[in-house]
Amino acid sequence: MAELLRVNNLKTYFDRYDGVVKAVDGVSYKVDYGETLAIVGESGSGKTQSVLSLLRLIKGNGRIVDGEAIFEGKDLLKLSKEELRQIRGKDISIVFQDPMTSLNPIMRIGIQIMEPILWHKIMSDKEARERAIELLRVVGIPEYKTRVWDYPFQFSGGMRQRVMIAIALACNPKLVIADEPTTALDVTVRAQILNLLSDMKEEFKTSVIFITHDVTLAMNFADTIMVMYAGKIAEYAPIDKFIRNPLHPYSNGLISSTLDINAKEGTLKPIPGNPPSLVNPPSGCRFHPRCPYAQDICKEVEPEYREVEDGHYVACHLVKGGKFNA
Repeated sequence: MAELLRVNNLKTYFDRYDGVVKAVDGVSYKVDYGETLAIVGESGSGKTQSVLSLLRLIKGNGRIVDGEAIFEGKDLLKLSKEELRQIRGKDISIVFQDPMTSLNPIMRIGIQIMEPILWHKIMSDKEARERAIELLRVVGIPEYKTRVWDYPFQFSGGMRQRVMIAIALACNPKLVIADEPTTALDVTVRAQILNLLSDMKEEFKTSVIFITHDVTLAMNFADTIMVMYAGKIAEYAPIDKFIRNPLHPYSNGLISSTLDINAKEGTLKPIPGNPPSLVNPPSGCRFHPRCPYAQDICKEVEPEYREVEDGHYVACHLVKGGKFNA
């Protein structure tokens, strides 16, 4: 497949009173046209900041200190503010994590869907209204013709998330970033949202970056998976290779700590310890304080992020020849 986005050595740091937080520290990956990339990791691993950096939406104390984000031949990190505004919402859109706070509570739903269409001057006012109504139908809002003029408080959490997806799709973007879109939703609604995203990807031929802490969700939804830990990539692989052969101890820890309803009692194994401080991260491999297989080299030397088999990358001293050798 042709390449839509390539990120090279992205570094995003945040200045705080207690030091510099290296939230994203040398991240590289790509997204092809029509591909779904899942970015997985615990809270604080750098998942969200790695994608917000692409559109320069990081907070005021943040700064991008290095890297490239080549989107259709243009480096997003070097564009002017006006050039970037022409891409945000039109070519790249975001479904934010919390629909409760992402929607404007005093604007009707239809107006919020129309807003990016009109701002980018893609359609006339009448056409944008028709587009808003159609998108609510597409995302499965009941009585969409009348509900398009309701306010956010009149929708449930799951319906609000559907509205967020409708807004993200309003301008037929080439890339949709979904930042933990199923957070705080019950299991049934979560499945509906994931099915909706899959349907939208097929219908609109859109690439997706799907951010989640749930590795099993990623394995069921994505084409490619990228596991992040403490601001760095631990593992990156096509989903079929990852399912057959997860190599990094952190990846296996995430899988083991996920509840499987078909598993026997006592098989849930949480990862011991806590993620490290990104102000003063551990030397060597950042996962070594929590890794049951850590050796002296893991504590002293940072592992090289390298390709161990076709398309499968890992940063671990103990992986050799496509196998984990503890």
